[in-house]
Amino acid sequence: MSGTDEVPVARDAGYWASATSNHVELGEVPPEALNLGVSGKRLTGPIQGFGKLWQKTYSVALDAEAADVGPAEAIAVWKAEFGTFWPAQGRFYGPLTGIAPGDSALLNLTAPGRLRMSTGIMVLYADDESFTFMTPLGHVFAGWITFAAARAGDVTTLQVQALIRASDPLYELAMPIAVHRQEDRFWAQTLRNVASRLGAGTPEISTTAVCVDRRRQWANARNVVHNAGIRATLHAMAAPARMFSKR
Repeated sequence: MSGTDEVPVARDAGYWASATSNHVELGEVPPEALNLGVSGKRLTGPIQGFGKLWQKTYSVALDAEAADVGPAEAIAVWKAEFGTFWPAQGRFYGPLTGIAPGDSALLNLTAPGRLRMSTGIMVLYADDESFTFMTPLGHVFAGWITFAAARAGDVTTLQVQALIRASDPLYELAMPIAVHRQEDRFWAQTLRNVASRLGAGTPEISTTAVCVDRRRQWANARNVVHNAGIRATLHAMAAPARMFSKR
């Protein structure tokens, strides 16, 4: 290769986060948000998780009332107003400029018992018709969540697809008890909210779940030391001491 030769760049290179973006890096956090050491957390894909590997898909076909909405328009609205579509038990503190590759966001999630957990995501990929989040250590899941829109004939379909493992043994124990149901309700309601914003009525949500790998990865059991639920519990237990110190 001569000194003037250039390394070819993939056409979609601009849609991916930088190869060096392997941690959540938060910007300014609103004062009402709970941030328990989320910034700097290493990102984890399905390989770095502990539990069974699941592929869960939630989709909704926009009805005739939103027939003119194409995939690019739907994704543009979804990106720009992402946090407003979440159900009440979740808060998304992302960049005001929308969703772009490499962006990080703080998440506050309400667990059973009204415990407020602090975690985050990074935008791994984003183009005109889809975008993908990756989760950090401590999150309930290790994996990727992709939000997409596609057109088939005269119908635009919105989809959320998660390829995930429970991050650690404690989360894995909670999966059949509560987490699966909570996750299903969360993304179904999110899709209803997006569809409503785009002018659709009350379309039916389709949900499928496939266990891709039933093995548990015991080498990753130590992820439990980053468990956001444990950190949130300790933070809540220390609340009286913090209040006393302020006085």
